[in-house]
Amino acid sequence: MNRFFNRLILAGGLIISGFMYSYGITGHRIVAEIAERNLTRKAKKNLKKIIGDQKLAYWANWPDFIKADTTGTWKHSEVWHYVNVNSQPNAKMFSDSLQAQKGPNLYTEIKALSTKIKDKNTPQNEREIALRFLIHMVGDSSQPLHVGRAEDLGGNTIKIKFFGDNTNLHSLWDSKLIDFQKYSYEEYATVLNVKSKKEIEQIQSGTLEDWFYDSQKMADTIYANTVAGAAYSYDYNYKFAQTMERQLLHGGLRLAKILNEIL
Repeated sequence: MNRFFNRLILAGGLIISGFMYSYGITGHRIVAEIAERNLTRKAKKNLKKIIGDQKLAYWANWPDFIKADTTGTWKHSEVWHYVNVNSQPNAKMFSDSLQAQKGPNLYTEIKALSTKIKDKNTPQNEREIALRFLIHMVGDSSQPLHVGRAEDLGGNTIKIKFFGDNTNLHSLWDSKLIDFQKYSYEEYATVLNVKSKKEIEQIQSGTLEDWFYDSQKMADTIYANTVAGAAYSYDYNYKFAQTMERQLLHGGLRLAKILNEIL
Protein backbone atom coordinates (compact mmCIF):
# COMPACT_ATOMS: atom_id res chain seq x y z
CA MET A 1 0.00 0.00 0.00
CA ASN A 2 2.79 2.42 0.90
CA ARG A 3 4.55 1.68 -2.40
CA PHE A 4 1.31 2.34 -4.27
CA PHE A 5 0.95 5.81 -2.81
CA ASN A 6 4.62 6.57 -3.38
CA ARG A 7 4.32 5.72 -7.05
CA LEU A 8 1.04 7.58 -7.38
CA ILE A 9 2.55 10.75 -5.95
CA LEU A 10 5.60 10.46 -8.15
CA ALA A 11 3.41 10.03 -11.19
CA GLY A 12 1.46 13.12 -10.26
CA GLY A 13 4.55 15.26 -9.99
CA LEU A 14 4.00 16.03 -6.34
CA ILE A 15 7.58 15.49 -5.29
CA ILE A 16 9.23 18.75 -4.30
CA SER A 17 12.56 19.50 -2.67
CA GLY A 18 12.57 17.98 0.78
CA PHE A 19 9.30 16.05 0.40
CA MET A 20 9.07 13.00 2.62
CA TYR A 21 6.62 10.19 3.03
CA SER A 22 5.10 9.20 6.35
CA TYR A 23 5.11 6.22 8.65
CA GLY A 24 3.43 3.34 6.88
CA ILE A 25 -0.14 2.38 7.69
CA THR A 26 0.83 0.14 10.60
CA GLY A 27 3.19 2.66 12.18
CA HIS A 28 0.64 5.47 12.26
CA ARG A 29 -2.00 3.18 13.70
CA ILE A 30 0.38 2.02 16.44
CA VAL A 31 1.04 5.64 17.46
CA ALA A 32 -2.68 6.42 17.45
CA GLU A 33 -3.60 3.31 19.43
CA ILE A 34 -0.98 3.96 22.10
CA ALA A 35 -2.22 7.53 22.38
CA GLU A 36 -5.83 6.44 22.79
CA ARG A 37 -4.89 4.02 25.56
CA ASN A 38 -3.27 6.86 27.48
CA LEU A 39 -6.01 9.49 27.27
CA THR A 40 -7.62 10.90 30.38
CA ARG A 41 -11.30 10.37 31.03
CA LYS A 42 -11.98 14.02 30.23
CA ALA A 43 -10.06 13.86 26.95
CA LYS A 44 -11.94 10.72 25.91
CA LYS A 45 -15.26 12.41 26.64
CA ASN A 46 -14.40 15.51 24.62
CA LEU A 47 -12.85 13.43 21.84
CA LYS A 48 -16.12 11.59 21.46
CA LYS A 49 -17.83 14.93 20.76
CA ILE A 50 -15.54 15.36 17.75
CA ILE A 51 -15.31 11.88 16.21
CA GLY A 52 -18.00 9.88 18.00
CA ASP A 53 -17.12 6.28 18.78
CA GLN A 54 -14.52 5.99 16.02
CA LYS A 55 -10.99 5.05 17.09
CA LEU A 56 -8.02 7.35 16.55
CA ALA A 57 -6.35 4.62 14.52
CA TYR A 58 -9.13 4.84 11.94
CA TRP A 59 -8.06 8.37 10.96
CA ALA A 60 -4.31 7.92 11.49
CA ASN A 61 -3.50 7.49 7.79
CA TRP A 62 -6.10 9.80 6.28
CA PRO A 63 -3.57 12.65 5.66
CA ASP A 64 -1.57 10.22 3.50
CA PHE A 65 -4.58 8.84 1.67
CA ILE A 66 -5.65 12.32 0.53
CA LYS A 67 -2.39 12.66 -1.41
CA ALA A 68 -4.23 10.69 -4.11
CA ASP A 69 -6.80 13.49 -4.46
CA THR A 70 -6.65 15.04 -7.93
CA THR A 71 -8.64 18.20 -7.23
CA GLY A 72 -5.81 20.04 -5.48
CA THR A 73 -7.93 20.51 -2.35
CA TRP A 74 -5.22 19.19 -0.05
CA LYS A 75 -2.12 20.12 -2.01
CA HIS A 76 -1.18 22.78 0.56
CA SER A 77 -0.80 20.08 3.21
CA GLU A 78 2.04 18.24 1.44
CA VAL A 79 4.67 20.27 3.28
CA TRP A 80 3.11 19.55 6.68
CA HIS A 81 4.66 16.07 6.85
CA TYR A 82 8.28 17.08 7.45
CA VAL A 83 10.71 19.79 8.46
CA ASN A 84 14.30 20.16 7.28
CA VAL A 85 16.69 21.43 9.95
CA ASN A 86 20.45 21.04 9.77
CA SER A 87 22.04 19.14 12.66
CA GLN A 88 22.92 21.34 15.61
CA PRO A 89 25.37 20.72 18.48
CA ASN A 90 22.82 21.36 21.24
CA ALA A 91 19.11 21.65 21.93
CA LYS A 92 19.09 25.45 22.17
CA MET A 93 20.67 25.93 18.77
CA PHE A 94 18.36 23.31 17.28
CA SER A 95 15.29 25.00 18.75
CA ASP A 96 16.38 28.37 17.38
CA SER A 97 16.96 26.86 13.94
CA LEU A 98 13.64 24.99 14.04
CA GLN A 99 11.66 28.10 14.92
CA ALA A 100 13.47 30.11 12.23
CA GLN A 101 12.22 27.85 9.43
CA LYS A 102 10.07 29.75 6.95
CA GLY A 103 6.71 28.61 5.72
CA PRO A 104 4.40 25.86 7.00
CA ASN A 105 6.04 22.60 8.04
CA LEU A 106 5.60 19.69 10.43
CA TYR A 107 6.55 21.76 13.46
CA THR A 108 4.38 24.80 12.72
CA GLU A 109 1.37 22.69 11.81
CA ILE A 110 1.38 20.57 14.97
CA LYS A 111 1.18 23.84 16.90
CA ALA A 112 -1.46 25.34 14.60
CA LEU A 113 -3.62 22.21 14.58
CA SER A 114 -3.47 21.95 18.37
CA THR A 115 -4.64 25.54 18.70
CA LYS A 116 -7.51 24.99 16.25
CA ILE A 117 -8.74 21.89 18.07
CA LYS A 118 -8.49 23.54 21.49
CA ASP A 119 -10.56 26.52 20.35
CA LYS A 120 -14.19 25.59 21.00
CA ASN A 121 -15.26 28.29 18.55
CA THR A 122 -13.73 26.29 15.70
CA PRO A 123 -16.55 24.75 13.63
CA GLN A 124 -17.12 21.06 14.37
CA ASN A 125 -16.09 19.86 10.89
CA GLU A 126 -12.86 21.88 11.03
CA ARG A 127 -11.99 20.49 14.45
CA GLU A 128 -12.44 16.97 13.11
CA ILE A 129 -10.23 17.58 10.09
CA ALA A 130 -7.59 19.22 12.30
CA LEU A 131 -7.70 16.20 14.61
CA ARG A 132 -7.14 13.80 11.71
CA PHE A 133 -4.07 15.76 10.69
CA LEU A 134 -2.74 16.11 14.24
CA ILE A 135 -2.92 12.36 14.91
CA HIS A 136 -0.87 11.81 11.78
CA MET A 137 1.59 14.69 12.14
CA VAL A 138 2.65 13.80 15.67
CA GLY A 139 3.35 10.31 14.36
CA ASP A 140 5.45 11.81 11.58
CA SER A 141 7.45 13.84 14.09
CA SER A 142 8.56 10.67 15.87
CA GLN A 143 9.80 9.08 12.62
CA PRO A 144 13.39 10.41 12.76
CA LEU A 145 13.81 10.94 9.02
CA HIS A 146 10.92 13.41 8.98
CA VAL A 147 13.34 15.69 10.80
CA GLY A 148 16.08 14.69 8.40
CA ARG A 149 18.21 16.26 5.71
CA ALA A 150 16.90 18.24 2.77
CA GLU A 151 19.67 17.11 0.43
CA ASP A 152 18.55 13.47 0.44
CA LEU A 153 14.82 14.12 1.00
CA GLY A 154 14.94 12.58 4.44
CA GLY A 155 16.68 9.44 3.21
CA ASN A 156 14.46 8.93 0.16
CA THR A 157 17.41 9.13 -2.23
CA ILE A 158 19.62 6.78 -0.18
CA LYS A 159 19.15 3.45 -1.96
CA ILE A 160 19.69 0.23 -0.01
CA LYS A 161 18.49 -3.36 0.07
CA PHE A 162 16.53 -4.92 2.92
CA PHE A 163 16.29 -8.70 2.83
CA GLY A 164 17.06 -8.57 -0.89
CA ASP A 165 14.40 -6.00 -1.79
CA ASN A 166 15.37 -2.68 -3.32
CA THR A 167 14.24 0.18 -1.10
CA ASN A 168 15.49 3.44 0.38
CA LEU A 169 16.38 4.54 3.88
CA HIS A 170 13.20 6.53 4.40
CA SER A 171 10.92 3.72 3.28
CA LEU A 172 12.80 1.30 5.53
CA TRP A 173 11.96 3.44 8.55
CA ASP A 174 8.45 4.27 7.39
CA SER A 175 7.25 0.72 7.06
CA LYS A 176 9.65 -2.11 6.23
CA LEU A 177 11.35 -2.29 9.61
CA ILE A 178 7.98 -2.14 11.38
CA ASP A 179 6.32 -4.68 9.10
CA PHE A 180 9.24 -7.08 9.54
CA GLN A 181 8.19 -7.58 13.18
CA LYS A 182 4.90 -9.19 12.03
CA TYR A 183 2.62 -7.57 14.64
CA SER A 184 -0.78 -6.07 13.97
CA TYR A 185 -1.03 -2.47 15.06
CA GLU A 186 -3.05 -3.44 18.16
CA GLU A 187 -0.58 -6.18 19.09
CA TYR A 188 2.35 -3.78 18.72
CA ALA A 189 0.59 -1.13 20.80
CA THR A 190 0.03 -3.74 23.51
CA VAL A 191 3.63 -4.93 23.71
CA LEU A 192 5.01 -1.37 23.69
CA ASN A 193 2.53 0.30 26.05
CA VAL A 194 4.01 -1.16 29.24
CA LYS A 195 5.82 1.78 30.84
CA SER A 196 5.32 2.83 34.44
CA LYS A 197 3.63 6.12 35.33
CA LYS A 198 7.02 7.64 36.13
CA GLU A 199 8.49 6.48 32.82
CA ILE A 200 5.53 7.86 30.90
CA GLU A 201 5.87 11.23 32.60
CA GLN A 202 9.54 11.31 31.63
CA ILE A 203 8.78 10.52 27.98
CA GLN A 204 6.05 13.17 27.92
CA SER A 205 8.21 15.82 29.57
CA GLY A 206 9.83 18.67 27.69
CA THR A 207 8.60 20.87 24.88
CA LEU A 208 7.62 20.20 21.30
CA GLU A 209 11.04 21.57 20.32
CA ASP A 210 12.69 19.04 22.64
CA TRP A 211 10.77 16.22 20.98
CA PHE A 212 11.86 17.33 17.52
CA TYR A 213 15.46 17.55 18.71
CA ASP A 214 15.15 14.03 20.06
CA SER A 215 14.02 12.80 16.63
CA GLN A 216 16.84 14.56 14.84
CA LYS A 217 19.47 13.05 17.14
CA MET A 218 18.02 9.66 16.23
CA ALA A 219 18.17 10.62 12.56
CA ASP A 220 21.86 11.48 12.93
CA THR A 221 22.49 8.03 14.42
CA ILE A 222 20.62 6.35 11.59
CA TYR A 223 22.56 8.27 8.94
CA ALA A 224 25.85 7.42 10.63
CA ASN A 225 25.08 3.70 10.66
CA THR A 226 23.57 3.25 7.19
CA VAL A 227 25.69 2.97 4.06
CA ALA A 228 24.14 3.88 0.71
CA GLY A 229 24.01 0.87 -1.61
CA ALA A 230 24.48 -1.63 1.23
CA ALA A 231 22.43 -4.80 1.67
CA TYR A 232 20.88 -5.27 5.11
CA SER A 233 18.82 -7.95 6.78
CA TYR A 234 18.85 -9.34 10.33
CA ASP A 235 21.86 -7.18 11.20
CA TYR A 236 19.95 -3.94 10.64
CA ASN A 237 16.92 -5.21 12.52
CA TYR A 238 19.14 -6.23 15.45
CA LYS A 239 20.76 -2.81 15.55
CA PHE A 240 17.67 -0.64 15.14
CA ALA A 241 14.46 -2.52 16.06
CA GLN A 242 14.47 -1.18 19.61
CA THR A 243 15.14 2.36 18.39
CA MET A 244 12.19 2.09 16.01
CA GLU A 245 9.97 0.80 18.81
CA ARG A 246 11.12 3.59 21.09
CA GLN A 247 10.06 6.16 18.52
CA LEU A 248 6.64 4.57 18.04
CA LEU A 249 6.04 4.52 21.78
CA HIS A 250 7.26 8.08 22.25
CA GLY A 251 5.07 9.26 19.39
CA GLY A 252 2.00 7.64 20.94
CA LEU A 253 2.60 8.88 24.46
CA ARG A 254 3.40 12.39 23.30
CA LEU A 255 0.29 12.49 21.13
CA ALA A 256 -1.65 11.47 24.23
CA LYS A 257 -0.13 14.35 26.18
CA ILE A 258 -1.08 16.87 23.49
CA LEU A 259 -4.65 15.55 23.27
CA ASN A 260 -5.02 15.46 27.06
CA GLU A 261 -3.97 19.10 27.19
CA ILE A 262 -6.13 20.44 24.36
CA LEU A 263 -9.22 18.34 25.07
